[in-house]
Amino acid sequence: MTKSFDIWNYKPWWCQPWSILLTGIVIITSSWLIGKNLWISLLVSLPIVAWWVYFLILYPRLVSQAMEESQGEN
Repeated sequence: MTKSFDIWNYKPWWCQPWSILLTGIVIITSSWLIGKNLWISLLVSLPIVAWWVYFLILYPRLVSQAMEESQGEN
């Protein structure tokens, strides 16, 4: 039985899912509070949401798959 690889065990506190989500939420909320413009807030949120999808969903999956494949080769 192999233990699944958790990338978050190797990341510093400022690079954990909670800190990434919190930072994005603060930036998006700030853009709304400063500008009170939905379109500006949407433009600000697009790259943040894209980063969330990549870094919080795709990247951990890819790293886990790569680690499982490398363990299977041994």
